Amino acid sequence: MRLPQDLAGIARFILSDECKSITVLTGAGISVASGIPDFRSSGGMYDTLRPELITATPDERRAMEMDPTSVVEKGMFLQNPFPYLEVRRPFILGTQSHKWKATISHRFADLLHTKLPNKLARVFTQNIDGLDFQCEALNLDHKIVPVHGTIGKVACEFCGIEANYEQFCHDVRANIKDIYGVDEDAPKESSSILCKNCKRPTVKPTTVLFGSSLPDDFFEKAHMDVPQADLLIVAGTSLVVSPANSLVNLVPTSCLRVIVNKEPVGEFLGIDYDTSSLNKRDFFACGNCDEVFLDLICQLGWLDDIEKYLDDLPPSSAEMVRNRKREQG
Repeated sequence: MRLPQDLAGIARFILSDECKSITVLTGAGISVASGIPDFRSSGGMYDTLRPELITATPDERRAMEMDPTSVVEKGMFLQNPFPYLEVRRPFILGTQSHKWKATISHRFADLLHTKLPNKLARVFTQNIDGLDFQCEALNLDHKIVPVHGTIGKVACEFCGIEANYEQFCHDVRANIKDIYGVDEDAPKESSSILCKNCKRPTVKPTTVLFGSSLPDDFFEKAHMDVPQADLLIVAGTSLVVSPANSLVNLVPTSCLRVIVNKEPVGEFLGIDYDTSSLNKRDFFACGNCDEVFLDLICQLGWLDDIEKYLDDLPPSSAEMVRNRKREQG
């Protein structure tokens, strides 16, 4: 197979009989347009954490002052679940109410699955925001593997038993105080949310805490699907987090790898950006994820299909689709 020279070539390959199995690996870059809170960067939740407002002992507050990410450590959570639940309260409730919407990038994977049945093997997402699960076809057919867990599903951290998501969100709203001062109806003090099975206060979203293992589902699906891939699409990720980044080398050497990002990533993993290289199989689609995927959607002839999602897209994503539709008459 000759390396496609542009997105039109990528589209032709996707539509061809030569492309039988597609794997997608995504990161935070595909969710930017949704406006979802950023935990790690300057001004994010960790950067602005105020331990003095959190229900915790003096020693726990000192630990949070020294390292804000201690609120998502397994040891901290099992000792005191309130820091995690209080910090994540608006994120949990916002996810439940669909405050943030799946972007064009998310919907591209949905279209891959619905327009080309049986070609999309799996979407491996490093995001915990749960936006992928708004894509109903992907969700219903179990195509999504949240590598680091998700805010959109709930289980007990201690015994592992799944809990009812809607009931958990109701309990978070009723039992967990608002340290951000935006919910007048929130309780003044936090009280425990108990697991119905083990009776411990350790129910939480299935996000993977520091000190925990990744879900078995990631390893099982990675070794089942990825070695069969004809096309790997890597979007919006720095490719620095292991073991998710291992997928780029789990694909066969014949697999075309498409990198969608604002800058080159994964060179230390063997991603080759040298266009003069012989054995070339890496295509770099440089740019904003939503813009690149909208271009690819147009090349695939699916603009009318993405237009059907207008009401379910973030405002900036919807406006991009409207503008493109006007440009194409």
